[in-house]
Amino acid sequence: MNREWITHYSSWLERDMNILVHGHAGTPLIAFPCQDGKCDNWEGFQMPETLADYIENGEIQLFTVDTIDLESWSDTNGDPGWRAWMQERYFHYITEEAYPLIREKNGGWQAPIVTGFSLGATHAAITFLRRPDLFSGVLGCSGCYDTAYFWNGFSNDTLYQNSPIAFIGNMPADHPYIDLYNERRIAFCVGQGAWEDEGRRTTDLLRNAMDSKGIHSWVDFWGYDVNHDWPWWRKQIHHFLPWLLYKD
Repeated sequence: MNREWITHYSSWLERDMNILVHGHAGTPLIAFPCQDGKCDNWEGFQMPETLADYIENGEIQLFTVDTIDLESWSDTNGDPGWRAWMQERYFHYITEEAYPLIREKNGGWQAPIVTGFSLGATHAAITFLRRPDLFSGVLGCSGCYDTAYFWNGFSNDTLYQNSPIAFIGNMPADHPYIDLYNERRIAFCVGQGAWEDEGRRTTDLLRNAMDSKGIHSWVDFWGYDVNHDWPWWRKQIHHFLPWLLYKD
């Protein structure tokens, strides 16, 4: 399996950032690490091996990015406005700097899919739902889609743009993105076992917000034995990936 480590400078974040690539061709799958993770997070939990059949056959090319969660979502003692701004800068880094680099490296015609587990699912949802013009689909597993959970009730315009249940819930019924969403594939999944309380609560809120706007999505609540953990996420990504790749 082809493996490549890319380091590049981000003007938005004013630092070097890393992207870990597995595979040689196929639909780009942009993966966000779990909370505070770096680009080797998925590799550390054997996800490239889990997806080896897709990667080695050239069906997907996996790009795992760095996060700066320690300066935004996780910095609970920091200034909330600054934390929100750091998340906004990270969003622009992904869409304006990492995205074109990934498209160039991939060299194909397929628009990327974004995905992640836990806080990685939150990043995937924000990225896709704010820029559906850039992506063909999204899969979020066990995410929290209400930023108030991390910001202790603080809110401003910047944070609003990074809270999917807020900006989807308030989206005008005639917003042009709604048609774009319905041309894409949107999947969110959460278990109902250990450590899934916020994921279950906010996945339900996001589903209701999307339904109220006529946004088509596949939202799946798995069983009470399904915990917030990697063994289940490995099963979930295999369950949804064929559909996201339009193989159904």
